[in-house]
Amino acid sequence: MDEYIVEVQDLVKRYANLTAVNGISFKVKKGEVFGLLGPNGAGKTTTLECLEGLRRPDGGTVRVGGIDPQTDVRKLRKLLGVQLQNSSMPDSIRPSEAMELICAWHRIPPRRDLLNMFGLDPQSRKQYREMSTGQKRRLHLALALACDPAVVILDEPTAGLDVQGRAQLHEAIRRLRHSGVTILMATHDMAEAETLCDRVAILVRGRIATIGTPAQITSAGLGETRIILRTQKNCLLPGRDIGGARFVRQEEDYGTWLCRDAAASVVALLQEVQRAGDTVEDLRVERPSLEERFLELVERDAS
Repeated sequence: MDEYIVEVQDLVKRYANLTAVNGISFKVKKGEVFGLLGPNGAGKTTTLECLEGLRRPDGGTVRVGGIDPQTDVRKLRKLLGVQLQNSSMPDSIRPSEAMELICAWHRIPPRRDLLNMFGLDPQSRKQYREMSTGQKRRLHLALALACDPAVVILDEPTAGLDVQGRAQLHEAIRRLRHSGVTILMATHDMAEAETLCDRVAILVRGRIATIGTPAQITSAGLGETRIILRTQKNCLLPGRDIGGARFVRQEEDYGTWLCRDAAASVVALLQEVQRAGDTVEDLRVERPSLEERFLELVERDAS
């Protein structure tokens, strides 16, 4: 049986008359990247804060490495690294000074190797206020890793980053996963979740609407697979329905079909091309995206 390092069971968290998290349950395996997705106010950050020990649950249980975040705070600090959604440091502090401070708190030698890993020169005299958003994000992630945590929580890790900064953070997350670190991340970036996460849970109004791998979640939706095809002689254009493939549009020499059974539909289209003595020049099969499935679940809840 797979060993789980994070366990959430029937978690409830209320703020006055608002139930932010309403009885959610999930488990995360060691070495897994697990994503929490949902619209604003769905309960993602509250769930993470309960795991971090920053919020006390009103019901249910949470465990990180078997530890109760509310009662075993000292053990939790050695096990868990956190990059908060909104975090800051004194304007005049330098990356090396910040690392020395955090490591002193953990009672370990300064981790200058982490500054090098994230492209933050330990000898740099740059102050925090002079750093770019991407540099600040990388610094906070480096600080979160100072104690070699088994579990890292990332709350909107790439929010506000440019393309280069996002790519650098994604590569850092992949390196962590390959080293065996378990990662929980909350994000609004569906493409990010689809690329990085082994499994995701989509939260809507404090409840888990669905949970599974990105492929499992998208395949369970109402969305149809797109088949985009171009042939040398345009034998399929102007388009028509073929087998289980429903023609939807033509753009220049490309035709687009929608279907539920991708394998059977692709075969039917290729057989038609072969019968016409034509040749395929370009063929693309695009399953529904995680973003499309996410919007489907959110809109269904709102209706």
